[in-house]
Amino acid sequence: TRQCRQKLEQWRIDCHQQIDSVFEEKCKQLTQLVEEKVEKQREEVTRIQSKLSKLIHEQEATHQDIDILTSTISHLQKEMSNIEQSSIHINIRPLVIDTNCIRINDTNYHGFDLSILSPIYKTINRSNGSSRELASNDQYLLFHDAPNLCLLDQNLTVVRKNLWDHGKIFDMCWSSTLKQLIVIEPNDIYLVNENTMSIERIETIKKEKWMSCTCSDTSLYLSTRVHGSSILEFSLLPAINLIRELKYPDSCMETEDITCIEYNNETLALLIRNHVNKTMRIELKSSITFERIWSLQLDIMCNKEKTIRCCSLIDDEWLIADHENNRLIHVSKGGTVKTMLTYNDIPLFVNLFGLNILAVSVKNFKLNFHKLRNDF
Repeated sequence: TRQCRQKLEQWRIDCHQQIDSVFEEKCKQLTQLVEEKVEKQREEVTRIQSKLSKLIHEQEATHQDIDILTSTISHLQKEMSNIEQSSIHINIRPLVIDTNCIRINDTNYHGFDLSILSPIYKTINRSNGSSRELASNDQYLLFHDAPNLCLLDQNLTVVRKNLWDHGKIFDMCWSSTLKQLIVIEPNDIYLVNENTMSIERIETIKKEKWMSCTCSDTSLYLSTRVHGSSILEFSLLPAINLIRELKYPDSCMETEDITCIEYNNETLALLIRNHVNKTMRIELKSSITFERIWSLQLDIMCNKEKTIRCCSLIDDEWLIADHENNRLIHVSKGGTVKTMLTYNDIPLFVNLFGLNILAVSVKNFKLNFHKLRNDF
């Protein structure tokens, strides 16, 4: 109940922030419009005053001319003082909130079942050269369709896009605290605003060989793209600054590299590849102490250059995209393999979009969507 109430409270806070943001924007718009109108009237007053002074100086002004111009100046000055009331109209429609945007269900939830994964119900064909990485929150999914970053809503409609003219994308994630998406390329980290799609480099993070990223409510976690990978933890507020760094052998062995890092419920799931014997394991660590909770050797031989990635599921479980064997692997909360499913393409990235959509990014640049049967 506490978690559900926290989710409702966060929704309330987010809505108030959106209302405040619209209010501030419209106030600025109103102020700008008034200033423009006043400035135009002021210029007209100055022009008439100049004309009147010229006529008087040249002794060509009659009393009638002076009266007319003086009256005009007076009228314009009066209009300037009442311009907001007399010439600007604001039409405001009542804010209608769709109460169906929040659904409270008495669920009979039996968990994620990979064995009954539904057929693909929609595919997005992306441009050749697009990055396959994915990130999402409850409302939007971020993906790359070269040359743009695209934001997809729950109806699987692209609602916003912006040109990505930086380097190759290695990973992306969502920060609920910053309310921004985070995208990493070979050496830099960028923030992407979901409302404007503006892209801004994080200046407080030094250039490094980055591989993967994930966020908790308080921290950003990054792994490095080297043998003997490190895990770096950064604060999110009040500024993004380095808190601590976990180096080998505490992060992984010197012969290993961390290809994926995923946060969920105070834990970090690490996919760790041994570049000597080509094996792969998934390890769960505490995000607070970095202590190992469990480790599972996977039946995967890493012969390809592509990195293997995973995503978190509800119930603290994990889903791995095994492109070496064209499989999806479902790992339990306790660190055992629950199900393995042969996929009809080469899966590179997976992402649980909301509660009932599984997005699978495949090698041929397609983005497939499956509806999940969660018994809600």
